[in-house]
Amino acid sequence: MECAGKGSGTRCLGPARKRCGSCGAVSYCSASHQISHWKVHREECERLERQMKNLDLLNDFPFTFSQESTVQISEKQESRCSFLRKRGIHQVGLWVCECHCGASVTSFGNSRLESDTWNLSNILCPCRGPSSPIAKALCSWKDYYEWRCIPLQSPVSLLLHWPLTVYHAIQLAGLGSLTSEISKLRIHYLGPEKELLQLAVFGELHALFPGVFVQIELIGPAVPHHRDGDKIDLHSYAHCIEQDCDCRYKNENASCSIGHASSAVTLQLHRGYYHDRFLDISKDSLPHLVIAPNAGVAAYASWLPTIELIKEINVPAVFSDYCEEACNLAACCINAVTNQPPRLPIQLNPFRQPMVVEDSPLHLPCYSNCFLFAM
Repeated sequence: MECAGKGSGTRCLGPARKRCGSCGAVSYCSASHQISHWKVHREECERLERQMKNLDLLNDFPFTFSQESTVQISEKQESRCSFLRKRGIHQVGLWVCECHCGASVTSFGNSRLESDTWNLSNILCPCRGPSSPIAKALCSWKDYYEWRCIPLQSPVSLLLHWPLTVYHAIQLAGLGSLTSEISKLRIHYLGPEKELLQLAVFGELHALFPGVFVQIELIGPAVPHHRDGDKIDLHSYAHCIEQDCDCRYKNENASCSIGHASSAVTLQLHRGYYHDRFLDISKDSLPHLVIAPNAGVAAYASWLPTIELIKEINVPAVFSDYCEEACNLAACCINAVTNQPPRLPIQLNPFRQPMVVEDSPLHLPCYSNCFLFAM
């Protein structure tokens, strides 16, 4: 935990152990830093105090491991590494970048997909198509696990928050009914990082949007130079660890199907910023949706021309971030550019990653894709 007053003029005097007595969300190394930082913190203190009251709601997941992946990691009784190690998925397969000692995006290699394996038994992962289509819109992890017949001890939600957040964003943007009327769904996905090492999980979009060709353009500076322009066709779901499971014998040239409805998922990688690459990517048609997971809009000035572009093309855009405060700051930045409030107010994402971020700069629990809003 860093001192909230770091960089305010004088050097920090030690660890940040003195918490704000009002909000409890930030800490200081000394009383002098707390006093000097008050002119900044007083603008956010009441808001952070309100957010701190939602701790139990943020940590509320239906899984058997929920306490372990939230409170125990926050209190350093467990770590991401220990959690993954207990389940035999530490630094293997799709899990390699889910802890500090794992791979980084810079290791995104020359192979089409770094891994397409869950390293879990077929009972614990969605390696094959669902037994039935979605009867009604999925609203929670419990809904999803029941539909896919996955037991609640399975950790696959730690990776599936990427495609499930895309699914939820489509519902929020009012495009859910559209997917039953169109044959092709075009999505522009901004700022991918860790996802670049977990692309196989987007194969789950086959199940979520049967009968639809889903085309996702992933645009961001983290895409390596040598992968710029790469096209990846996901013909199947990520595989389980069972060597004799029929998920390993699917015809890779065939699209996935549920009943008589076939689907296809294509990903294309583009290096650079959205406002610089937009004309190349959108030569023929506009996207149905722009989505920016864990965007950090307030932290990067490079978002400003992208926000102006999204306003100009007038396409639904959904942003997520690690905590409510980050979304609040992002919404303020967007309002300053567009002179418009969010199209959809800041709200908790039911499909946020159910494992707390380690070493957060705030005492607020942070989760990947935790809160959403739209412009």
